[in-house]
Amino acid sequence: MPSFRSDGVRIAYSDEGEGEPILLIHGFASNVVTNWVDPGWVRTLVANGRRVIAFDNRGHGQSEKLYDQERYGAPTMAEDALALLDHLGIECTDVLGYSMGARIAAFLVLRHPERIRSVVLAGLGINMVRGMVGSRPLAKALEARTIDEVTNDTARSFRAFAEHTKSDLRALAACMRGPRENITPELLAGIRVPVLVAVGTEDVIGGSGPELAALIPGARLLNIEGRDHMKAVGDARFKQGVLDFLTQRP
Repeated sequence: MPSFRSDGVRIAYSDEGEGEPILLIHGFASNVVTNWVDPGWVRTLVANGRRVIAFDNRGHGQSEKLYDQERYGAPTMAEDALALLDHLGIECTDVLGYSMGARIAAFLVLRHPERIRSVVLAGLGINMVRGMVGSRPLAKALEARTIDEVTNDTARSFRAFAEHTKSDLRALAACMRGPRENITPELLAGIRVPVLVAVGTEDVIGGSGPELAALIPGARLLNIEGRDHMKAVGDARFKQGVLDFLTQRP
């Protein structure tokens, strides 16, 4: 993957296809390949005439690993996304973010609405406002010597996923301990670009999609029936719902 520098941090990215751009932002402990290539998102979007840009968030995938927790946080990572758009000369784009990527996408549209044509907030429902599972247990799970020391089921699942993606556990722990800026209902009420909220109906990590959509004026809702946080990512109904939204949005 090629790379560029955002505020001095090396960020790896991919850029495939032609047509209207869409920026993909992956979730915690994931990367471009795991979140977007393997589940068929890049292939699907390119086949539907889109230019697909995706990047490994700082501390993830092929991007630079940082161990200072203050150098993380969704607003900082949203600025990496903006820097990539500037690097590629893209003035305005659709955005699809999953889980942590949805939180990053939310800060991107809140801070730079003129650069965003529409946004899909996926894999993260009302817990965008309420907060997801506690960051301290997850950080401790990532710092444990082995997964066998992790007893909390949710924390253990994140540790297992991080090992599956061959992530730098120390960098992920720093990311998890990083700044936690609040997204309030009042901030969400100020979003004026088209929004699709897409969450699995069994996603207890992301929380209720309908509750989040109700906070955003004009937001469309896609319930990914019968899918949890992990299994919703590659769901065919999820892909078709996003394609329909991109076709129908102004």
